Formats: sequence, C-alpha cells, structure tokens
Amino acid sequence: MNPEYAAYCQADRRFYDAPHRSLGPGGAVDAESSFYAAVRGSAPEGWTRSRRGDWLSYSPDGLRLPAQGWKIHVSAALDNAASVLDRVTAHCLEHRLAFKCIPNAGLLALRNAKYADRAGSGKFITVYPPSEEAFPEVCTALMQLLEGEHGPYILSDLRCGNGPVHTRYGAFAARFCSGPDGRPVPAVADPQGRLVPDDRGPAFRVPSWVTPPGFLMPHLEARAAVGLADLPYAVEKALHFSNGGGVYLGRDTRTGEQVVLKEARPHAGLAADGADAVARLERERTALEHLAGLDCVPDVRDVFQVGDHHFLVLQYIPGTTLNTVFARRFPLARQHPSPELLAEHTAWAEELYGQVERAVEAVHERGIVISDLHMSNVMVDEEAGRIVLLDFEAASPAAERRRQIVANPAFVAPADRRGTDIDRYALACLRLALYLPLTTLFGIDRTKAAGLAQDIARAFPVAEEALRPAVEEILRDMRNAGEAGARPAAASDSASAAAFGRDSGEASASPADLRDWPRARDALARAVTASCTPERDDRCFPGDIAQFATATGGQSFAYGAAGVLYALHETGAPPCAPAEDWLLRHAKDPASGSPLGFYDGLTGIAWTLHRIGRTAEAADLLRIILDQPLEGLAPGLHNGYAGIGLALDDLARTASATDAPALSAAAARCTALAVRALVDGPPSPRTGLLHGASGIALLLIRRYATTGDTALLDLAAAALRRDLERCRAGDDGALLVVEGKRLMPYVGSGSAGIAAVIDAYLAQRPDPELETAGRALLPAALSAFYVQPGLLRGSAGLLLHLAATPLCDPADRQRGIDRHTDLLGSHALAYGGGLAFPGEQLMRLSMDLATGTAGALLALGAAAGRPTGLPFLPAAPAAAHPGRASGPTNRPRQGSSDRPHPGSF
Repeated sequence: MNPEYAAYCQADRRFYDAPHRSLGPGGAVDAESSFYAAVRGSAPEGWTRSRRGDWLSYSPDGLRLPAQGWKIHVSAALDNAASVLDRVTAHCLEHRLAFKCIPNAGLLALRNAKYADRAGSGKFITVYPPSEEAFPEVCTALMQLLEGEHGPYILSDLRCGNGPVHTRYGAFAARFCSGPDGRPVPAVADPQGRLVPDDRGPAFRVPSWVTPPGFLMPHLEARAAVGLADLPYAVEKALHFSNGGGVYLGRDTRTGEQVVLKEARPHAGLAADGADAVARLERERTALEHLAGLDCVPDVRDVFQVGDHHFLVLQYIPGTTLNTVFARRFPLARQHPSPELLAEHTAWAEELYGQVERAVEAVHERGIVISDLHMSNVMVDEEAGRIVLLDFEAASPAAERRRQIVANPAFVAPADRRGTDIDRYALACLRLALYLPLTTLFGIDRTKAAGLAQDIARAFPVAEEALRPAVEEILRDMRNAGEAGARPAAASDSASAAAFGRDSGEASASPADLRDWPRARDALARAVTASCTPERDDRCFPGDIAQFATATGGQSFAYGAAGVLYALHETGAPPCAPAEDWLLRHAKDPASGSPLGFYDGLTGIAWTLHRIGRTAEAADLLRIILDQPLEGLAPGLHNGYAGIGLALDDLARTASATDAPALSAAAARCTALAVRALVDGPPSPRTGLLHGASGIALLLIRRYATTGDTALLDLAAAALRRDLERCRAGDDGALLVVEGKRLMPYVGSGSAGIAAVIDAYLAQRPDPELETAGRALLPAALSAFYVQPGLLRGSAGLLLHLAATPLCDPADRQRGIDRHTDLLGSHALAYGGGLAFPGEQLMRLSMDLATGTAGALLALGAAAGRPTGLPFLPAAPAAAHPGRASGPTNRPRQGSSDRPHPGSF
C-alpha cells in the first residue's frame, strides 16, 4: 500500500483527484467560502494573491525574493489554526513578508492525517524572509508572536522556541534537477552554481555548504538533547513509520526482553474523527488492558513520554505479518501451480481464516471492536501455529457503535457499518483476500465480491457456496443504502442490475466482452470518452496521482491526455475531439517549468500530436523543445535523454527538409549525453525500461537503425547486460528484476521491459546469450495472477509483451494471452456504459495509459492482432496471433473455453 494515494481519494468516489477538490460540509474545500477569515476575499492593494494546489500565496508587489535560503514554517492544530493564521497574516502584511498558507481546515486535516506525507505534514504557513540577513529578525518576531501556541512538529525542520515556528534551508524558487532515482526533484544551487536536490525528507538536514546562523544554536542544542538515553529501553530498528509516529523493535535493558515501542506525535496523524496519534495510542493502551489475558493480543509492558512524544511499550510477538506470509506462499504467483499446491493453499487459508475469526470473536466477547483488521495487522507464528491481532489504536467499546476512523483500503467498511459490524465486514474481505487479494476493488464497487468468489472457486478447490456468507456480508444493505455514492454515478453492469432485480437503463458492458476485440475496444473507448472533462485546466482524463505532480502531468503520455489519445488512435477507436482540442490548447503555451521528457513532458506530447495527425501543432511544440537546454536531465526513457532522443529520431525520419536536420542533431546530442551517463556516470539505482539502462539500450538500437553505426549496438548490448545483472531467479526459476525486497516482472521497471528491448536488439543482430536471457525472462510474464492491471506495473503490460515477443512458444503465448485477458476481466468495472480499470493501488478508476483503461485498451488491441504497442518497441505482428478477432469481424479464439486454465481467470 502506498499511503500517498489515500489523500487523492477524498475528492471523488470514482477517480483520484487533487486533495483541494475534496468536499467538506459546505461544498468544495477550495471554495472561497470555506477559507479561513484571514485569507478570504481579494488581496490588499499592493499585493498579489495566487492559488496553486493546496497553497494560497500572498506576495508584495515589486518584491524580489532570493532563489533559496532559510524559510520559516508555522504549524497549527485544527483548534487554533484560525487564530494562528490571523496573527501571522496580519504580521506579514504589515511587514511586507511574502507568505503562503493552507487556506482551510479541510486541507489542513488532510495534510496532518495519519498517512499524509511525513516530510510535508504540519506545514500550515510558509514565510519567506527577504534575505539571509533579515531571517533572524523575521524568525524571532514570529517566535514571539506565537509563543506557547501548539501545533505538530514538522519533521523536516528545526523547531524554534516554545511554539509552532520551524525553519529549514531550502528552495524559494521552483527549480528542479534529477534526483537519485532519475526523477525531477526540487533543487537548490551549491556554491558552484550546480543544481542539487533540495532534501525534503522527514528529517532536519542542512546542506553541507550552509552554516546555520548563530541565533539557531540554542534550538539545535535543544533538539540534540531529546533522546532515549536515560530510559531503560534500547531501540534496535524501525519497523514502520506513519505521520503519527514510528513503531520500533527494542529491548528492555533491565531484563533483556525484546519489546515493541509505539510512538505517537501530538497534533499529528489525524484520524477521521480528528483524534491525533496520542489520543489513538491511549485508545490502544485502554483496549489492550481491557483484553489482557487473551492469547491473541499483545500485553502492555509500559508507557512513557520523551519531550512531547508519547510511547507505548508492548510485548514482542514473534512471527511474520499475514500479508508477508501470504505473498511468500501464494500459489498463483507461479506459471503452472499444481493441483496439490492449490489444495495445500486452500487448506492453509481455511485454517488461518478460522484462527482469525475465533480471535475476533474473543475480542468481541470482551466488548471491544478492533475497527482496523487487515492482513498487516495479523501476526502469524507458523512454528507455534498461533496468530496474534495487532494495532488497536482504532479500537473502541462495542456498545458505543462508533464509525470507522482508520482503515486499510482493501478492508475499509461501508459508511453505514458501526461497531462490531466493521470487524465482520473486514473478516468477510479477509475470507476472499486469502485467495485473491483484490478486495480493494470493493471501495469502487462492492458488487465485485460475487465475481471474485466465482473466480476463486474456478482457481482453487473451494466451493463457491462456502464463500457465499462472506459475499452476503459484503453486499449486505446495498439495496436499502443505495451505496451512497460508492458506485460510479454513471456505472452499470448487467450482473449488479440482475442482482437487484432491475434494468440498468443504459447499454451495459460485461468483462466477458474483453474476449471479443471490437466489442472490448468499444466498451473501453466508451468509458474513456465518458470520463473526458475538457472544462478542467489541470487534466482532461482522470488518471494516476502523478497527473498533479508536474505542470504537464494531465497532458503527458504516461498519465495524461496524450497517452489516452495515442491508445484510441492506435486501436482504431473513434477519436475524442474535445480531448484533442484540449491538448492542442495546452501545447500552444506550455507552462513554465514543464518537463521535457517523453513519458512525463513536452516531447511525448509533441510526438503524440504528430502521431494523431496534428503535425503543424506538433512542429510548433518541437521548436519550443529544441530551444531548451538538454544538459542536466536524467538519462532514462521516462523523463530523460533516451525518451527525448527516441522521439526526435523518429520525427526526423518524416520531417521536412527544413526541420529534419535540427531534429536529427538534437537526437544525436541526446544519444551522446545518454552514452556519457551510461559509460562515465554512476550506475542508475533503478533497473528496466523506463528508468534503467534498458531504456538507453532502446535509444541506441533505434539510432543504429538510423545511422548504421555498429558501435551503438555494442553499447546497447552492454546496457542490457547491466540490467540483467540486477535480475535473479524467483522460486520457480523465472528471471525477475530485484527492486528492494521485491522481484518485479513488469514492463516499466521489471523483467518484461528488459525482455522487450532484447527483442528489439535481436531484430538487428543475433546474440545467443541475450536470446537465452530473453527466454529466461519470459516465465515471469506467464504467472497465473497479478494484483494490478496497469500497462507499466501490471498484467496489461505483460499481455502486451506476450503479444509482441517472438521468443515465446505459440501455445504458451496463447495460453498467456487468454489468461491475462481473463484476469483483466476480473479487474474491469462498469463506467459510462462501458468498462474501465482501476489504477495504481486499485483504490480508484484510471483512464491513463500507464496505470489505467487506455493501457488496457492498447494491450488488448495488441493481443487481438493490431500492430501496435508502446512507442519505439517492436509492435505485435498480426501474423503471430492466428484465430484472434481483428477489425470488424469476430472469430473465436483458438483454445479458449469458459473454464480457465487452473489458477487463471
């Protein structure tokens, strides 16, 4: 789970959207009427007021701020925020200090929520001193103004005095450079004028060349003085962090007993009811003391406080969390799970569920509701055959029938559930998730539960009848509650309509449509077109949260309109004229700071405009791109030299005699810079197609096709081998990319992306060693199950690769295509009279290419025999797919049947 996505689920029940579009009691939280009184209305004379994302900024006319320096952050809690803002605003206006603020309580609550960004949490007001010389005076005045006020500690900053004033050295101006992983990050300039990352992590750090002013020394000393040195506990390692605090493995130095220490920060980590981490830690202590003596909960050992941080010391429970045990033993991660393995997993799941159910019943008998039951909160001791329930910070007395205040997205109860019904809903989700971990989809459409149970019964030796009580619990009260907006307003599907004994009233679509290409294309295209919002300025199609990270996110190839239009065009779907007009309007005048990359920026937009026939407008945008300096970018395909070079090389081939030389020269320059990074630069920390050496290899292969320079192929082979060195075999022998503790099979950063570039290389030059590696990478794309459906990090991308690669055995290819197509059907949700797909994390629908419906559309088109794929990679040849429907005719697929291969859908 990526907790960052939770903040983008507040504004819309269907799609990820910017937090400032969330709804509050009075309507949209970015509405002027919801603002704090101090910042309501127009700016005073002589001031400029502007809005960007969550922030409302005020700047005195004529003021020129430095590009970087000591900035001041002020925090506040919900109960004193209005008062703090009143005083700081008045002070800044009086002294002509530029500042920005979070303008209302709804956004402030989101910023301080439990799973908010730890580095940015607490930042309520930012004040910009006009110079380094003025900084001490400005900071001291604010400290005096707010002495004694409370607010959360800002982890990235140094706290100054006995109040909510904090400071850090960082960027004032919006400047960017490549971060350690190749992605653009905010930057500051070092003494040599080079842009380096402006470290905004959850810890206070000062750049090595900056000396803190003397007046900060007492505050630095006070910060250093706080620690656990005088307590009888030694921290051995951190287990988990949230915005509310950390969880640590420790040891009691008096007894040697291993313990767990849970930390809570005041005014931070807010839950839905406004309770901060300290209040929830007290709830946990109270609940566990009430449950003392049960074998299924940990014992309380101690409580203490360090500074304003509170700690609860708990009994250490040996074992492994259930989500980790499940991932390790999940049989559908294999290509051909045997019937014995499936039966073994079924027996384990039934036994494990029974243990959890009995533990929850024991807690309920003591009159306590857990309210946050999910796989990560169950500890499994496999040797002892014991499970223990963890994390009771949301617990409450059952008699009070409280609503849920924190929850894992895969187990979050409907809004109408109260008290023990919350835990019963979570148990029902667990019943299904122990077989197929797709219960996050219920947050979009609970009726998926019935289909999920059918999929489980087809894949495992468990009767659908045995799962019916769980499905009934999940669907309970839907008829009466009307789901209160949980289902997309425009959604319909025949299964749910039949379940409620009513006609949906609109053209329905079924996941079964994915088996027939023209029908699948039309269903997905209808959903995409229905989601189009050309009236918005930030994005035209809903997609991943990355849409909101850069100036071009909503336009980009990966996450925005360009990628969606590309997928529609390549698959023969009807064009979406409003979206084309929207993209053209934005391409005419790119925003300042727009990235240049292919997947994230202007180059991908220009290439797409040319691809869909808007050549004149593409040429205009390309002239803007060619005027930009290329130095200082990342080398990779996603946002760097490889992607830009590939696009320019491709466009130069069809450009006019006037434009071709400049495009070709720029492509050659990108190639030289990418080669320099590959040969002389530090190894990229990332692997694969988008950010690793394989993306550079793809550029070199294509440039070889243009220039005939065989040295480029030599370098491409070396780049591919560099990425292959970071792969290792999984349990069943499949070669996968190592990413931290995970093995990644996907196109974007996994083994399938490397394999696709190997295919491109082998099309130019034979290489037995690379061909062997390409075949070894294939099994990772043939497993029976993948959690996410996306193109770059999910099953759609694997479907696309199988459709294109010549290295796959024809029978395995068809089996894999059928399996992935059916798996996409398990993810599909009705929207707008068609079918749409959930994006990254499965919490909301997405229409973009990288994570959502457009990517699934492209993959299904390739599988159906259309000669298409990701740009610059080998396309799926129609001849490789005999028997699949293509164009206006429908022919049954060879070897298909209603019952899937064991372990598939």
